Amino acid sequence: MKIRKVRVEDSERVAEICRNGWLDTVDDRLSDTYKLKNVKFWYSLDKVAQDIKKGQYSFVAEVDDTVAGVIGGGMISGSENEVFVFYMDRDYRYMGIGKQLLHVFTGHFKKKGASVQWASVQEGNSLGLPFYESNGFYFQSVKEMDTGTGEVQRSLRMKRELE
Repeated sequence: MKIRKVRVEDSERVAEICRNGWLDTVDDRLSDTYKLKNVKFWYSLDKVAQDIKKGQYSFVAEVDDTVAGVIGGGMISGSENEVFVFYMDRDYRYMGIGKQLLHVFTGHFKKKGASVQWASVQEGNSLGLPFYESNGFYFQSVKEMDTGTGEVQRSLRMKRELE
């Protein structure tokens, strides 16, 4: 397993992992209408390729030349970093790869001055919430977003101090 900077050539695999990962996190909590709208906007091949070029995606974990997971984010203030996107392929979960991916990502942003790290976790996300809690993140607040389909998407704002 190796962790490396994401490349535009990874776009198709990154889009697939993110689409599946996001759909797993919302499961049956949001309508199919909203899920299709969101996936089409955020995880189309063109959008993912553009976002890779803009630096929104940071690193991928590769196992036997297959991208197994992706993480992206950036600095949101002089001392705060945020994880914007973080998904593992279903076949590579619970192997410690995500923890290593987060570690490399965090080290990269600590060098840029990050002493605090943020992440948003979909309310009810039984995959993401335990992962973040086991890596030192703690609950800060709830963020509600109108989906435009008459639903409200609720995210838990999680934070950790970086040493």
